Amino acid sequence: MTISVAIIGAGFAGIGAAIRLQDKGIDDYVVFERDTRVGGTWRDNTYPGAACDIPSRLYSYSFAPNPDWSHTYSGSAEILQYIDGMVESSGVAPHIRFEHTVTGVVYDADAGEWTISFSGREPERARAVIIASGPLANCSFPAIRGIEDYEGHKIHSARWDHDYDFTGKKVAVVGTGASGVQIVPELVQQAASVKVFQRTAGWVLPRINTETGEFTKSIYRRIPGAQQLARALWFWGHESVALGVVWNTPLTRVVEAVSKLHLRLQVRDPWLRRRLTPDFAAGCKRLLMTSDYYPALQRDNCTLVTWPIARIAPQGIRTVEGVEHRFDCIVFATGFDVSKTGSPIPVTGLDGRVLADEWSGGAFAYRSVAVSGYPNLYVTFGPNSGPGHSSALVYMEAQIDYITDAIAQLLRGGWKALDVRAEVQEAYNRDIQRRLTSTTWNSGCSSWYLTDDGFNATMYPGFASQYVGQLRTVDLQDYRILVHEEASSAAAAG
Repeated sequence: MTISVAIIGAGFAGIGAAIRLQDKGIDDYVVFERDTRVGGTWRDNTYPGAACDIPSRLYSYSFAPNPDWSHTYSGSAEILQYIDGMVESSGVAPHIRFEHTVTGVVYDADAGEWTISFSGREPERARAVIIASGPLANCSFPAIRGIEDYEGHKIHSARWDHDYDFTGKKVAVVGTGASGVQIVPELVQQAASVKVFQRTAGWVLPRINTETGEFTKSIYRRIPGAQQLARALWFWGHESVALGVVWNTPLTRVVEAVSKLHLRLQVRDPWLRRRLTPDFAAGCKRLLMTSDYYPALQRDNCTLVTWPIARIAPQGIRTVEGVEHRFDCIVFATGFDVSKTGSPIPVTGLDGRVLADEWSGGAFAYRSVAVSGYPNLYVTFGPNSGPGHSSALVYMEAQIDYITDAIAQLLRGGWKALDVRAEVQEAYNRDIQRRLTSTTWNSGCSSWYLTDDGFNATMYPGFASQYVGQLRTVDLQDYRILVHEEASSAAAAG
């Protein structure tokens, strides 16, 4: 039996896509999730201090408002509770199949269907597929020489070991990105000593996390428009930040000045301030939002190490100047295996083409969501949809609305396939890469946004409102529409 839509992943994107399919009257869908519960990255990231650095009003779906956010910025447990609430209130739960690890999807051009394969389970077939596994689904320990020789305890931030007791332990934290700056303030309160290994200093802005009072919550409950207004104010406030973050402008100097003032107010030691001052333009790497990190670094039991790591030794970490630092535990806050090249799962399209091969030099797509030669297959948070200044949920909501609209038209029309025209996709990506040349991300610093050879397959070079605007309508002239009668001849013609 062929289902209409297969959704891979039950995180924010997968659950949102399921809800929007239902809103369009499409109930014949299945969500395949490899884990035993929903939540995606917020299920997996449970390290101490885990939280979002985007305000909760904006880091949520407009079609699923939550009047009960406890603070301006939410922790991972509250975000996971929000996702659970969406599942419960929408009726999505019966459509989710847990412990279904997808091992590949293959397109059958004659039938106009996708075959989804699983580890240890029978394959399924679907008219359309939404890959909603997200860019932050997979992680691994970094490829540092000697890491396999380490005899102490290793923890990755995205696979936290809650059974490990840090009390009285000597701990290393490798990485000072978004996860690292949240973990360090928590560990210094437990461990005997913490050494933080910094490769590159980041631009840090204060994060003022105020509690939302019961009166304000009651206003949001009784007057839905009040919450919509709050969301809109946060949205346009973040849009203005793009002028100083996406592009290197005089407003970039303002962002840097605020960050430097924050550093000066929180760090008195001039030498420490110097080591914590970035040497690249604000926005080139992800901005860090924290008011707790700098004070934690100055605790008596905390030390910042800026010498590069030479290798992991059996008892700890050896830096390039020849010093070996010994630890009971090393915490790797080194990020995720983001698929800038290759594909998150094996995908085989028309004429046996393999998506991982086509993306080997850098991922690309049409409007971030569809790839020519892979009919009726869509990705959420795909190539060049990363926001540098706003909420990922704003971008993701636009994507799932576009995707579910395209699928609804496919099913209503009884068509065999919608396939993006190659020339349209090429023109779109040529324009994206041209626009990226003037952004801060392509200004010369090394970041996870870029491939090893400098190709930016990650970020969108514009305002969130521009990105949302391009996805408001499915322009059918940008697609080849295949109907059942002509499918075999079209496939033969390529």
